[in-house]
Amino acid sequence: MGAEPFITVEGPIGVGKTSLAKSISEHFNFALLKEIVDENPFLGKFYENIEEWSFQTEMFFLCNRFKQLRDINIHYLSKSKPVVADYHIFKNLIFARRTLNPDEYTKYVKIYQILTEDMPKPNVIIYLNASLDTLLKRIKLRGREVEKKISPLYLEQLSLDYAQSLAAFEQEHPDIPVLRFNGDELDFVKNNQDLELIIEQLTSVLKKEAGQTHGRIGGCS
Repeated sequence: MGAEPFITVEGPIGVGKTSLAKSISEHFNFALLKEIVDENPFLGKFYENIEEWSFQTEMFFLCNRFKQLRDINIHYLSKSKPVVADYHIFKNLIFARRTLNPDEYTKYVKIYQILTEDMPKPNVIIYLNASLDTLLKRIKLRGREVEKKISPLYLEQLSLDYAQSLAAFEQEHPDIPVLRFNGDELDFVKNNQDLELIIEQLTSVLKKEAGQTHGRIGGCS
């Protein structure tokens, strides 16, 4: 990992990733990277017929997120400018594993590995989770037309997939700290104290990461 912070916020649909990433960006004056969602031309068809439109949908997301990560690496991280993103690219595998058939998934993973092998990795992951009721309420509140067709069963399974995938990610990447927050207990959009709690914990981790980085650099000099 580089010395400059690269923070990613993750969690299931509707949990508040973009809102939190924006607040972190404003607080620390970090560049904000937002994932492309509404621009995906296959998404509406995907929610109507997952089996038929899953591969096109997942490939669109993968290619666009790859370009976004490449761009922030060139324009920000490589120039020592911190970034906070409202997604981590590993989410592509979570969705693809759920929606693609085995043959498609095998091909997809090969493409994913090629595209991401030299991509920047985050210093910190913030993981947001919430109950199905909370997710459904927030999805309804933000009123995205394309999300009105999301099945509650799909959303519930997606939350379980996230939890399992993140646990596996932590085992594979013990050097990347993960901060967990429960969206049922915290409302960082309406309650500034909840936001301050998250900012405080994030600040503590960033200071620790910076100290470790400086220590490694000092040990090599």
